Amino acid sequence: MSPQRLRGMGVALTTPFLQDGSIDYDTLDFHLDYLIDGNTDYIVALGTTAETPTLTHDEKKQLALHILDHVAGRCPLVLGIGGNSTAAVIDEIHHTDRLEEFDAILSVVPYYNKPVQEGMYRHFAAIAKASPIPVVLYNIPGRTGVNMNVDTIIRLAKDFPDKIIGVKEASGNMEQAQNVITRRPKGFLVLSGDDSLAHSMIRLGGDGVISVLGNAYPAQFTEMIHKSLDEETVEEASLLHQKFSALYSLLFKDGNPAGIKCLLHLLFPRYQEVLRLPLIPATDTTRKGLKAEIL
Repeated sequence: MSPQRLRGMGVALTTPFLQDGSIDYDTLDFHLDYLIDGNTDYIVALGTTAETPTLTHDEKKQLALHILDHVAGRCPLVLGIGGNSTAAVIDEIHHTDRLEEFDAILSVVPYYNKPVQEGMYRHFAAIAKASPIPVVLYNIPGRTGVNMNVDTIIRLAKDFPDKIIGVKEASGNMEQAQNVITRRPKGFLVLSGDDSLAHSMIRLGGDGVISVLGNAYPAQFTEMIHKSLDEETVEEASLLHQKFSALYSLLFKDGNPAGIKCLLHLLFPRYQEVLRLPLIPATDTTRKGLKAEIL
């Protein structure tokens, strides 16, 4: 797979639930069609926004296959496979049905046990050797408790050029993002993990975003990202970016995916505002704020 297939606007897919907490597959299909019809460049399944930590092994397996079958090649698909046990991640890679039909896996920096940089390197080196498809690193120290530094990212990119094809950079540190962009080997993707920083990161030379907001506004956010990537339309992109400014903060005020599920429910009442504990729905204050900012 060419890494360029993951350039642009990727959506970190939510998991819709019914009131009884079970997965709402009918609404999931509606949502997938909405994203594809909105020109989403690719979809990331079973990431943080999907509430993956609350899904059972069987649910994750069924969801992955259902998404694969429903999308049916209409856009690239990335599958989240990560964890804080290297052996367990490799075992999941080996036992994921039809993994070769996905375009890449997104694998998060190990969380909670807080590995040092060499431990991170060996973790992802083992994943790269085990995976039959490309790997995108996911650096999000706000959730994992540790930051994968520039040296480690570049070392992995250079040591596994045909397998580790990019990084979802969600450290919030633009200096770090710029250093990765400056030092990366040719073709290595740098993708923003923060909607609010996507435009700025692209202007530094980044390649796009894996977006939460794109769940609600795929066409508009894809347009903003594509215009950001084109030097001739960057001013138009800046204006579009400003239109989203209030939504950027509101979506994460009560945590993710509480904000985006609230917005999806406001846009599409069939999308029920149900989350699995320990996550809970957005507050009334946030809901009113989102309602006021609907585009």
